Amino acid sequence: MLCCSPGPAMESAELESDILRRVRTLLRELDGHHPACQRDRGMLRWTLHKKIDQNPSNSPILVRILVKELERAERGDYRHYIIPLLHTLMYALIKAPCISDELCSRVYDFCKKLLTLPKPFCTIGLDYAARLKMERTAPGMLYQRMVISEQSLRSEPYPYQEKIFIFADPELLSEAICKALLTDTEAARVSQSPRACMCHVITHAMQAALGEGCDLSALRMRLQGMPSSEVEHWFQEVVTTVECTGSKGGADRRQHTERLRSIYSAILSSSPPGNAPLEGLQGTPLPNPNISFHLWTEDDQLWKELVLFIRPLSQSCEPDRLSQDLDNFEIQDIISDCECCEQTRFSVLSTDSGIERDLPPTAEEPFAPCSADTEQSRLHRKGGIKKKPSPLESVAFLQTGCNSPGVKPAAKVQKRVGIPTEPTAPLLRLHTARIVLLGDDRILGRLAQAYHSLRKRETRRVFLTPRLNLQFYYVPVTGQPGTLADANPSATSPEELCEVAAYLSRADPWYESNINTLCHMIPKLAAMPSSPSKHLVTDLFITDVIAYYVRMGAQPICFQVYAVKVFFSSSAQEPAEDVFLTELCAQVQDSISPREVNPTKKKTTLDGPGIDLTVTYRKVVVSDRAKEVSLSLRSTGLSMKAIPASSAEDLECLNVNITEAVRINNLSGRSFSTVANKLKTRNIKISSTEQRPFTLCLDKDSRRTYRSVISLEVSPCLEPSYCLQKSRTMKFSLHEAEDVGIVKYMPKSLLLPINTFAGVIQ
Repeated sequence: MLCCSPGPAMESAELESDILRRVRTLLRELDGHHPACQRDRGMLRWTLHKKIDQNPSNSPILVRILVKELERAERGDYRHYIIPLLHTLMYALIKAPCISDELCSRVYDFCKKLLTLPKPFCTIGLDYAARLKMERTAPGMLYQRMVISEQSLRSEPYPYQEKIFIFADPELLSEAICKALLTDTEAARVSQSPRACMCHVITHAMQAALGEGCDLSALRMRLQGMPSSEVEHWFQEVVTTVECTGSKGGADRRQHTERLRSIYSAILSSSPPGNAPLEGLQGTPLPNPNISFHLWTEDDQLWKELVLFIRPLSQSCEPDRLSQDLDNFEIQDIISDCECCEQTRFSVLSTDSGIERDLPPTAEEPFAPCSADTEQSRLHRKGGIKKKPSPLESVAFLQTGCNSPGVKPAAKVQKRVGIPTEPTAPLLRLHTARIVLLGDDRILGRLAQAYHSLRKRETRRVFLTPRLNLQFYYVPVTGQPGTLADANPSATSPEELCEVAAYLSRADPWYESNINTLCHMIPKLAAMPSSPSKHLVTDLFITDVIAYYVRMGAQPICFQVYAVKVFFSSSAQEPAEDVFLTELCAQVQDSISPREVNPTKKKTTLDGPGIDLTVTYRKVVVSDRAKEVSLSLRSTGLSMKAIPASSAEDLECLNVNITEAVRINNLSGRSFSTVANKLKTRNIKISSTEQRPFTLCLDKDSRRTYRSVISLEVSPCLEPSYCLQKSRTMKFSLHEAEDVGIVKYMPKSLLLPINTFAGVIQ
């Protein structure tokens, strides 16, 4: 009797069953059914993609299963499955060595169906449908663009560059966590070279177009033996071919395949023919993105890193001179603004007509017969105001723009005054900075401060805005004992310190499954003893998850930044202005007694605990009409929370909780109890009636504490560019209270966008 071994069909069925089981487990986690082993929570997506990376030939199986699950979710109205499944599918499709056009067509048709659904489904569906249309025409185009931009490879057809900046506050995270993250990011950055990344782009494009007809082993050996200049030549040839085909709407895929086949043959032409059989589909690894880790120690550190990203040291000047120029940039802005103001304020009577031919002859230009061209060139208007260049302009740091491909240099000043200068080309946003914040709500408060400062700086002198696309991401990480986590006793629990992460998790379940679970996992991995297994886990997991987040998380949730103006008890102290993002907390200042503040007032038992406050606020009503409300009460403290407890509540509204001390009468005499007064508002003013000071804390950060405060005003923070344009408009229409002209179309409030996978699901 013959014994039959299991055939390939049975093995394929078992593999498909295993992948389907993993996908179904992933969906059950979205429903709140967490895995039995809590250690696996948040790792299901990562382990699924890693299993496919180990055997890339199984990528079509995963894509086919995910397409079936997407169609099943649409029929069964399981909309909360659609976006996680779609992100998982697209990530697998980008990394896959080769996907058939029939399978891509099914995914493309499904994405078009999402256009009939509300946001964010239609937004994500439109984005992925446009990408899939290019991928179907030029296979491997999505992988190629991702590697080129993330690794900042020089390419004229696609000159975009990206970089990930991870910022962590050393006073909020333990030293072990900071060291572990620094080690992992450095290892990820050093592990790949530009030459290796160019080889990855070539091999992936060939296999995506030629399929199993591509001898990947021979191609890799041939590229490995080439000099770097020749590798770069073939890289440019492949990129140009793929970009030209993918950018054309009606390009023929077969012609694209033939062009790449000719390049493939030219690369292997000088290598000896091999007799080894083709090994089938093999995977090309997707390199880790360019990640830099920064300990946030300076207030303007974010702006400096962004400027260095646009203008690296090699393109600017010496490091010492650059540092000095960066420090002087703010001062030069103020001086320039003052000079402009002075020049516009005073007018000087001039007898100069402004035409060159009316000028007397100088020693440099003796009398000479004027030709027609010379006469025409002398009829040129001279400039009215000349401004001294700043030190940064003298080293061509900011004004010359980017040297990247695709941006034309600024027109040089012509020596001959009469020759008109060529108009400069508009700047393109070729750079994308992805800012990843690690920590709790307090580091987001610092981000709100830095973002507000950056917007004010850009309003005075625009440099980053037309050149840089700025994206923000947030990975919650809880602090460890010995950090500032213990400094605020009223908010030491992780739940209270991570309210933003909790809101993002409620709004986006995929964020909860992949990112919010890192809150406790990163400290545990950092506390592991140093061993090869530890580096294996951290290098593969933390770096991969952050890379997946920044690559696929493109839907922002915008948080309102609030401005607060603080008045102090001392008349000699100027009022302070600050911003906050999550919370403002005020407590009675016990160090100063009421007798010291107002000695004529005699304290009685009727006063009770707390201080007398006058509260004036604009009540939030359904009709959105302004309704001023004023009340007086005695309070022991108050808090203003900008993050709602439910994702259904309005993000553009403050939840104010005032603890009021109320007198009660009972058999034992008079006593006091506390009652919580809750109100919703966007604008509020609070002042101490008896001039008794209180203490103010912003964003739960003990480093941002104001003492001896007697009054405060809170309102939504306005966009600095809106304020500037509004002030200019008011000069010409002093009696206009409403926005007119271009001001009507400008964003009024300053919003901080934090990217997630889905945004707020309707």
